[in-house]
Amino acid sequence: MNLNQVTLATNNIEQSKTFYQTLGFTLIVDAPHYVRFACTQGDATFSLLQQDEPVNNDSVVYFECQHLDSWVNELIECGIQFEQLPTDQRYLWREAILKDPSGNKIKLYWAGENRLNPPWKVQHTSS
Repeated sequence: MNLNQVTLATNNIEQSKTFYQTLGFTLIVDAPHYVRFACTQGDATFSLLQQDEPVNNDSVVYFECQHLDSWVNELIECGIQFEQLPTDQRYLWREAILKDPSGNKIKLYWAGENRLNPPWKVQHTSS
């Protein structure tokens, strides 16, 4: 099984489209009510869907980048505002936190080997 995409709600498709393009994602579908982006590495995609009611999303979307600190500095120079600059976390990830124009919480992070193999990883035994 493979995760195809995640779709976030937005109240302003044009403003959100510009925001995610500023983050560096490649626009691959552009419709008046729906846009879809390809990530810069791998084959993951994500999309935005226009909705009229206020966005109320408690989910968090994570985007990984090895050169997190320099990426965050570039985004700050482009006018992107962060709630938290890159910070080392107790779970061994380095994360920066921001919100998109509709208030969706985004974490830009680098975890390296700890993303899939943290010290507390469940060990499966074969029977």
